[in-house]
Amino acid sequence: MNHTKADIINAFWQLLEERPYNKITVRDIVECCQINRNTFYYHFHDIPELLESTIKLDVDNIIQTYSRFGSPIDCLVPIVEHTLKRKKAMLHIYRSVQRDVFQNQLERIMLHVVTQYVDTVTADLTLPPEDKNLLIQFYKCSLLGITLDWMDKGMNFDLLKAVTRISELLEDSGRQAFLKSAKSVEHRR
Repeated sequence: MNHTKADIINAFWQLLEERPYNKITVRDIVECCQINRNTFYYHFHDIPELLESTIKLDVDNIIQTYSRFGSPIDCLVPIVEHTLKRKKAMLHIYRSVQRDVFQNQLERIMLHVVTQYVDTVTADLTLPPEDKNLLIQFYKCSLLGITLDWMDKGMNFDLLKAVTRISELLEDSGRQAFLKSAKSVEHRR
């Protein structure tokens, strides 16, 4: 990514920390970056495109950095840490008309991390693809749901502590589901 585009993205995050999404204008961004409007429009069509590109870039970075996970909590830690670094900005996006962009990217990252987790814990098992996909969907929806609930509540509870406790309470249930699925393959042989 070139320097100017990075400056625009950084200015956007800075402004999101200060005010709601719908209160940010192209003028605010270009003044913050000390560039002209044409330079902004060279890189982005409008602010919604800037938002979508910015969130996608962050998600891609998290996915690239954290590719393997050993437990459900491992899946969530990098996402929560990243979100808390920009708490006000994330809440401004989440509470804006562009919430769907945020949710779509959050779902994409949840699907990635859960798929990596399931692939890791089932590496030694043969599962029917439909069972594996169903379990991935279940874990993705569970993590996405609790994360959206956390966002709805203004990130005012310890999400990692809650997910850690849920993992403790449901300990071995995921492994049992994977083993049951693998046994069904063995019985068909």
